[in-house]
Amino acid sequence: MKVEKVEFDPISRIIGHINAISVGVKQAIKPERITVEYPRERRKLPDNFRGLILFEKDRCISCFRCAFICPANAIQMELYDNYYPSIDYSKCILCHFCVDSCPTTALKQTKIHDVAFRDLEEMVVHTDEMINPPELVREDTVTVEYKINRELILERKKEVENLIVEVKPVERIEYHSACINPQNCIGCALCASVCPADAISVEINEKKVLSIDINKCTGCGLCVRECPTNTLGLVKR
Repeated sequence: MKVEKVEFDPISRIIGHINAISVGVKQAIKPERITVEYPRERRKLPDNFRGLILFEKDRCISCFRCAFICPANAIQMELYDNYYPSIDYSKCILCHFCVDSCPTTALKQTKIHDVAFRDLEEMVVHTDEMINPPELVREDTVTVEYKINRELILERKKEVENLIVEVKPVERIEYHSACINPQNCIGCALCASVCPADAISVEINEKKVLSIDINKCTGCGLCVRECPTNTLGLVKR
């Protein structure tokens, strides 16, 4: 079987070379790539992105709710001038249950996800580090956003996105602890021992008598949660 020699049309060959060169020039001037050149570029993330967790000490009432709800046991309460959370990021699964359950928005989500730790011990962010977070160093100057309109398009903007989400503080309903069923009290004083604000005291006369200072009480509900006889409850101020 004889294979015939393929004859090329010189004009078609020139046109093909011109088309290839034009595609190269176009991609060099205005590339259509879908790759984000991190860290010089950063992808635009939604406001509800579950990233690093920030803490606002002045809003915390030391209710321990974040520690109780954490499914990975990554949050422990540490004594500072009161009890505040610390986070072990080697355990944290970034579910943000703690953020969602915080009644005072003391814990806040961010879009920060590119955090490097030197070892496992450094991944435990203690309370003092939560209160005074480290400075954020960034290299990005361009924000990239994926847009799908029949085809995938990357829109690049010469701007730096704010990675700290501005969360409007919730309007908190003020509560304080009170003896709603005093006949149930057995004088165990568990409420006084768990109160982070020292708002509950126990006086011993013929029997133990509870006293609640509502001016100190933050309404955290720890005493209500620990009371074994349903003596205490939270009431509106």
